[in-house]
Amino acid sequence: MAKQAKNIEVEGATVEDAINKAMTLLSVKRNEIVVKVVCEEKKGLFGMEGAKLAKINVILKTKNK
Repeated sequence: MAKQAKNIEVEGATVEDAINKAMTLLSVKRNEIVVKVVCEEKKGLFGMEGAKLAKINVILKTKNK
């Protein structure tokens, strides 16, 4: 039976922040995941409301034995 790839969606202040959160959640290194950017962060004008978090989709690479 084949294992299903682990797939999570993570948000962060920046794309890099979201990637770091995903690596921590999955307890893996950067080379063990595939990252797809769903949307990049958007900053509000002069720090006002309207800012949006970056969102990524992370897939854990399968290990070949």
